[in-house]
Amino acid sequence: MTRNATAKPSRRRTQHSLEPKAQPVQQRAADTLERILEAAAQTLSDVGIERLSTNLVCERAGLTPPALYRYFPNKYALLSELGQRLMQRQNECVGRWMTEEVLAGGVATLEPALAGVLLDTYEVTRETEGGVWIMRAMRAVPALQEVRLASHTAVTEAQMKLLVRALPGADKPELRLASRVVVELVYAAVEMLFDEAMDAKAVARVVAGMLSSHLERVPKAQPARGRRKGAAEGA
Repeated sequence: MTRNATAKPSRRRTQHSLEPKAQPVQQRAADTLERILEAAAQTLSDVGIERLSTNLVCERAGLTPPALYRYFPNKYALLSELGQRLMQRQNECVGRWMTEEVLAGGVATLEPALAGVLLDTYEVTRETEGGVWIMRAMRAVPALQEVRLASHTAVTEAQMKLLVRALPGADKPELRLASRVVVELVYAAVEMLFDEAMDAKAVARVVAGMLSSHLERVPKAQPARGRRKGAAEGA
């Protein structure tokens, strides 16, 4: 059978360049780049994701479009840079709370640490200019989802290394799965705090209690298959 010649081609998602065009070398250029990003964050807070444009950013920053395009090819590249900076600050909250000692201490130490991560992440986002909108953009804009996922994956792998050292007998695939789910749920809870008027401490307490309790359910690593009893006993 021959293919239908009138079949419609599949739609392709528009690809947007997310990389800055140039990295500033001189202080004046660095100051200009920071002014652009500050104006972008302020504009994002005022008009939201859909209405954000490079023209509005230029107007607020007091720059011409060519001056902006020297550093960022489009608004998605601006959002990507803002997102990476915000997520770096958010991820630093994880590093301050989650340590090998905390993970090895069981639920008693893990639960307050997870609550601390959630509350600190919420505060960092709230204090960042345009933070909530930057966070929403990382999830809502298809072109930026890989930026968010890359950050969450990096946090997952860092926590995985700590867990393996803290719980050497645990099943590694289960630890990785648990780490990834915890990262995603903590960030989802932070987003919820911006969407609804809720008590942040109460939300952190509930989420931390639910997530930390899973630590006791992580199965032990299975022994390697195919080993003879005699070999295992050193016969």
